Amino acid sequence: MTPAILAFVVLLLIGAPVAIVMAMSGLVGGFTLGGERMLGIIADRMFSGVSGFLLIAVPYFIFTAELMNQGGLTQKLIAFNNALFGRVRGALSHVNISVSVFFAGLTGAAITDTVAIGKIMIPEMKKQGYDAEYAAAITACSSIIGPIIPPSVVMVVYATLLRDISVIDLFAGGIVPGLLMALALLLVSFFLAWKRGYPKQAPTPFRLAVVAFLVALPAMVVPLIILGGILSGLTTITEASGFASVYAIVIGVVFYRNLTWQKIWQALVVTVRFSGVVFFLLATSAVLGWFVTRSGIAREAAGLITTFSDSAFLQLMLVCLLLILIGTVMDVLPALVVVAPVLVPAMIQLGFDPLHFAILMIVVLNVSNVTPPVGMTLMTAARIANVPYERAIIASLPFYTAYLAVIVLLAAFPALSTWIPSLLG
Repeated sequence: MTPAILAFVVLLLIGAPVAIVMAMSGLVGGFTLGGERMLGIIADRMFSGVSGFLLIAVPYFIFTAELMNQGGLTQKLIAFNNALFGRVRGALSHVNISVSVFFAGLTGAAITDTVAIGKIMIPEMKKQGYDAEYAAAITACSSIIGPIIPPSVVMVVYATLLRDISVIDLFAGGIVPGLLMALALLLVSFFLAWKRGYPKQAPTPFRLAVVAFLVALPAMVVPLIILGGILSGLTTITEASGFASVYAIVIGVVFYRNLTWQKIWQALVVTVRFSGVVFFLLATSAVLGWFVTRSGIAREAAGLITTFSDSAFLQLMLVCLLLILIGTVMDVLPALVVVAPVLVPAMIQLGFDPLHFAILMIVVLNVSNVTPPVGMTLMTAARIANVPYERAIIASLPFYTAYLAVIVLLAAFPALSTWIPSLLG
């Protein structure tokens, strides 16, 4: 076990890609467990890590999101949400959050949300007098709702990694936490807008608001297609994701009429690149997960957690702190594939509900996506806003604090994550 851990730490410190770190650590661990005869298992483990039928949904979700981006969906959603919040002080700040909630039902990836919404909202917010760092912070913090409200690429990956919870339960379990995160951001946004005197906009006439709603409606149907089909049992997640891609092409070409063949090709290129990264991570994580299972690391991790406290709530808080620390140096998917095979069995062994802990871990790792020094969504938003990263970090602190409060609520009240899945049976 020690050589594998040493290999993991050394490779991580010298900056090796996370997939290589996991593959080599698992390789070293397998050799220490059984010598050369164990090495033949590595290829089999890598294949099994990416052979699940469920994973077909990943490229379809990515493709649907890219089609929506290329087809100009963002502008339609912003226009509709602006009609809802226009007369309220700090309207664009609230619109930024509400658009992210709608977009969460389409993308399933935070960085996609940040780029698609940030390129439109951040320049407009700056033009209307909002601080550049504030515009970057609100865009980055609201975008991490994307992987929480289904559909979610992160949840599909989790269901593939652990296979102890169905992706349907994960999707259903993310609805309430995602809406809680949005509500927390809106409360902070309203307070800061009032305190700083951010501008209002002219009220949108009712007729124009109805037009904005009707224009955005075909795009807003996409989450209903995906979630309605899955949660009702009419389709599998793979079938729903494939149908959503076809529907996105149809409305982009026929209804909105701004999705060209060149844009569809560009969406395909982005999908292949992103999917390749996801699948390579999954293949190598299967090697590390196999070693973790065989070596008994999960049992030792469970024992270590209990040494700090007997309180279940404090144990959860300690694990959340660990996840935040890991998230400061790793992106969400790499962090998930590294820590989930170790922590999830340990927490289940301690008696925690698997679905509750799964949702909590996904939320915490995504919140870490705005935590420096990595913080990819915040770093990306800062670049779009053309503002120093350090200033964006400071501006994000009120929203980050609100997210920490949501994490404590989710840890203290498991029903927030398990209520909707329990209704679905």
